[in-house]
Formats: sequence, structure tokens, C-alpha cells
Amino acid sequence: MHQLRRLTFTAIVAFFSFPLLAASNVITNEQKQTANDLIETALKSDLGMDIVTSLTTEIGPRLGGSEAEKRARDWGVKLGERLGFDNVSIEPFTMPFWDRGHLHISLTSPYQQDLYGTALGGGAPSKESIDADVVYFRDIHALSDVKDGSLSGKIAFVDGDKMVKSQTGAGYGQANQRRRIGWQHAQRGGASALVVRSVGSDSHRFPHSGMMSKDGDKWADIPVVAISNPDADHLRRLHGLSKPISLSLHSESKWKGEVKSGNVVLDLVGSEKPEEIVLIGGHLDSWDLGTGAVDDGAGVAITTAAAALIANLPTRPKRTIRVVMFGAEEVGLLGAFAYAKQHDENLQNHVLATESDFGAQTIWQLVSNVNPEATLLMDEVGKILSPLGIVRGGSDVPGGGPDIIPLAKKGVPTIRLNQNGQDYFDLHHTPDDTLDKIDPNELAQNIAAYAASIYLIADSDVALKP
Repeated sequence: MHQLRRLTFTAIVAFFSFPLLAASNVITNEQKQTANDLIETALKSDLGMDIVTSLTTEIGPRLGGSEAEKRARDWGVKLGERLGFDNVSIEPFTMPFWDRGHLHISLTSPYQQDLYGTALGGGAPSKESIDADVVYFRDIHALSDVKDGSLSGKIAFVDGDKMVKSQTGAGYGQANQRRRIGWQHAQRGGASALVVRSVGSDSHRFPHSGMMSKDGDKWADIPVVAISNPDADHLRRLHGLSKPISLSLHSESKWKGEVKSGNVVLDLVGSEKPEEIVLIGGHLDSWDLGTGAVDDGAGVAITTAAAALIANLPTRPKRTIRVVMFGAEEVGLLGAFAYAKQHDENLQNHVLATESDFGAQTIWQLVSNVNPEATLLMDEVGKILSPLGIVRGGSDVPGGGPDIIPLAKKGVPTIRLNQNGQDYFDLHHTPDDTLDKIDPNELAQNIAAYAASIYLIADSDVALKP
């Protein structure tokens, strides 16, 4: 028995020693030093803050397909050229353009009171002002049970619960159902319009916009409006008093045909394996209520600044680093799907992809979805990032960010540098998404993490694909 225990202990030591020894050779001391130097430089640099300040101030809101989004693409090209990227281009695509137009919504019974609302993306206009009684639904599940035609001549209001703040944004997917599919049930019920509690965790009278989902290839034929959390609370209380509730609503939102959009692509060409691409990015468009600082001017600034710091190194990393400023993300990941389609024949050379699109607070976790050998590399990257307050998370976590979804579905490996989203759903898609919400030190921590990790991955010889 004693001999068996000794053999078992020896076997355990040998088992755990192998990956540790292998991991120690994944990153050289010189690469570690360069990564640490990049971190130190990024933490002292104002470049990221300068980029997001320029984008939000000089361009402003950037609705997908709008003239402002075009100005943002031109801005991105000039920025890439100024920062010394080797290749700078715009990859165009066409898209349907939805315009918000003017909206007015007010309570008319039991008394007059203006409400704060916003049309949801894909909603139809009201041909004239709608004045109608409200049918209250506690949540999307209650609305889904509505009988066909039973809401004729009425305005449906879907309540729900205000999102709970969390680091990971848990709860958004479920809350978002009333925004995405609520119109399908309201329209089936014959409602003249749908009003929903906006999807957010804030307590301000700032409604959250966002895109609805299509029903097959069809969009809503009725106006769909989100109202702020305090206004939704107010309607709930009135309903609790058994008061008849009526609203007046007029919306001019509508589709305006096909327009041009595009992705801005910035390359640092690899020194030894230029055909292998490590893709990072954020989305250039934004909703039009604020200036798109947090969603996603910050992501554009973080990834562009990180790559620009790598560009200042004496030699390029072995692999190509590509920054993509995706167009038209907010209206259905249109730029992401266009990129995947346009590069379909070359996706086998995309060895890794990730995106920054969850605000501007600090990164707290690194997760990955790469092959086992590359997982050792990610573990070592995690050790280098740990002084930034970043922990190593799961090694079998697909994703990489919303715009990375089409690439990940086609087999491109991913990592994600998870940000603290505690305040994200207070701000995104609202008038409160403005530059003052970004802390320069937190932004710098993001850039440091991206610069170090992307440099190490791009300069590695480790195969990332299964």
C-alpha cells in the first residue's frame, strides 16, 4: 500500500508538472517584458481618452446608416492613418435605414401628464395621433397569452421589473424580450400601439432605445415605444388604484429604404505570419439619444489605442493585428455579418477574434475559447494581466462580443476581456450615454489589458485553432 501511494503521488506530480513546464515555454522572457512595458505605457497614456473624446465631440450620435455614421467612417480612416496603421480601408455594405423621427407620448387619463419615451428601432409611424385606453400587462408572459383581436382600438402596456444592477449584466436577455418580441403579440391582439417599460437599471426619466426583432421578414406595423422606468412605475401605481388609464401617442418613426454603411478596417501587418489575423474591435455606430460614449465609443477607443501602442514597438508582432470599427451593430449586427460574408474565403486565417463592447469600466476577467495548447498561452497571459486586477476565467467560454458572433459561428477562436458592467444598463441606449461617464483611469486599464494580451497572442507561435 505504501508503494502504491508513492507511485500515485509520483504520477500526480508528473501529470501536473507537464502542463506547467509546457506553459513556461509559451511566452519568452523578452515577450513578457514587452507586454509589461505596454501595460506601463498604456496606464500613463491619454490616447484612448483622446480618441473617444474626438469621436463623441466631433461626430456625435452615429445612428447606423445615417449621414453621421458616414462621417464617423471618414473620421476612423483619418485616425488610422494618423496613428500609423499599415493598411486603412472602408469595406462598404448596404442596409435598410430606420429613422426615429419625432415622438410625443402623454398620459391623458386620469389626468394630463407628459411621459418620457422613445420609439424602438423597427417601429412603424402612427398615421395620426392615437388616443386610446391602455390595457395593462404585468410582463411579457402575460402579453403572450393575449387572444387574437382582443386589443382592438387599445394601447397595450407591458410592464416588467427594472433590471437589477450586476457586474455581468445578468437579466438583460430576459428583460429584453418585451422590447424584441412584444410587438408581435400586441399586433396579433389588434393593438393600435405598444408601450413597454424600457430595458435598463437606472431610475432616471431616460428611456432606453434599442432594436426590435423581426417576425420572419416582417417588422412591426404599429408604433412601439419604450418609456422610462419612473414613468412605467407611475403607470403601474395607477393600475394598482384601478384607475382607467388612457394615453395619447404620435410617432413619426419609419423605414427609409436602402443606404450605404461600412466597416473601417485598420491593419498592423505581421512581420513573420502576415496572413494570420488577430482581430479586435468595437462598433462605430451608436443610438442617437446620447453621443455613444459608453456604447461603443469606448470600445473603439480601447482597441484602436491598444493596437496603436503596439504599432510603436520597434518591430511588428509576427501575426497581423486587425482593428475593425464595425458599422450598424445596433440595428442588427449588420456590419459583423457583412464582414464575415466578405471575408468568408479567408476566415481560416483569422486565428482569434474579440471585441470591446460593454462600456468603459475596468476589465475584471479573461475568458477564452481556443484549443488546449493555446489555453496554456491564455493562462500565461492571465498571469501577466493579474496585476491589473484581472482574474483568469473559463477556458471553454464561446463569444468574444456581439460583433464576433458571426465569426465564432464559423469556427474562429475567441477570447473576451470581461468588463465590469455595473453601470452599463444605466447608460446604454439612453440620453445619458455621454463622455462624462467615462473614467480616464478605468479606460487606461482596459487599453493596458488589450495591448498586452493582443501583443502576446499576435507574437506567439502557438496555434489557436483546434
